[in-house]
Amino acid sequence: MKNLIYLDNNATTQMDERVLESMIPYFTSVYGNPASTHHFGKGINKIVDESRRKIADFIGCRPKELIFTSGATESINVALKGLAFNYQDKKNKIITVATEHKAVLDTCKYLAQIGYEIIILDVDRNGLIDLNDLKDKVDKYTLCVCVMLTNNETGVIQPIEEISKIVHQQGALMVCDATQAVGKIPVHVHQVWVDLLAFTGHKFYGPNGIGALYIRQGLQLGTSIHGGGHERGFRSGTLNVPSIVGLAKACEIAVDEMIDYHEYISELRDYLEKNLLKVKGAFVNGNIDNRMYNVTNISFPNIDANVLIQQVKQMAISNGSACSSAVFEPSHVLKAMGLTNEEAFGAIRFSIGKYNKFEDIDQALEILSQYLPFEYKSIFRK
Repeated sequence: MKNLIYLDNNATTQMDERVLESMIPYFTSVYGNPASTHHFGKGINKIVDESRRKIADFIGCRPKELIFTSGATESINVALKGLAFNYQDKKNKIITVATEHKAVLDTCKYLAQIGYEIIILDVDRNGLIDLNDLKDKVDKYTLCVCVMLTNNETGVIQPIEEISKIVHQQGALMVCDATQAVGKIPVHVHQVWVDLLAFTGHKFYGPNGIGALYIRQGLQLGTSIHGGGHERGFRSGTLNVPSIVGLAKACEIAVDEMIDYHEYISELRDYLEKNLLKVKGAFVNGNIDNRMYNVTNISFPNIDANVLIQQVKQMAISNGSACSSAVFEPSHVLKAMGLTNEEAFGAIRFSIGKYNKFEDIDQALEILSQYLPFEYKSIFRK
């Protein structure tokens, strides 16, 4: 949209033009099915293999430990359901966290219906779990623990390595939703010591509709999608070759650029946040000392964020609330952190990307100052 100030990069990012360029041939001239046995199909399969290798290198795993999906939601479903279907006669407990994405929480609700005991860990006001609470809950009956690396609403980073050690000491498996981390910060599966890790391309300037799941070598999953035995039998379906190539390119670009953009985007976020906290009574949600550098979630007093988001039509911002049957509910993440309904309804998430400029932040502040009680004088826009 022309002249749109886009500050909702945790929802999705603009595709990098270099990613799009890498994909175009595979929509037009190089379009074979990689599962075909003829020469053309084998050639496409080599392209897929090369892309898989690049993506695997990016997260520090072997190519054969990586399967492709339609996105992080499917990756999470394949991981949790796959474990549940394969180990249902051996272990019956799954532990997760109240602030997880709905892809995790709703999948766990389903698994509860088929007999699994689901334990939901609480978080503190900073959005962090209590490691001692985890130690008390995980035991020999625990199949897996599922904790996201970086929260999509607040940016809070959980201590995954410490969590993984606790989990593995009890012989359980560690599942991690790294959707908001991969491509933004270095993520190495062996450094965080996880058994399964989910992510997707459109959170770091890659294509929408393509995700991946790391499955540690030797780990067996029950099949979630049947038909053809693709992706080592874990997830059947014709591979999305253009998007796989695009995901590999996004990883390649991130290797070269993520450190530089880390500093730049942090400056934009801090500049925005500092000015918005001039609103009397406003506060940041989540642990400000350990969160993703591109996001701030701020609660403003005496406003309805849903209304404000609709009013500022020239801006894309989010409140993280779920809408069901046209009835808005406060963010489950913020409620789990102890916010009141009023505080949660007044929260807005601003998530910044590499295509944002200081001028964008200035303009956003200028617009918001028309709706929020703070004084602002632009220092970048003339």
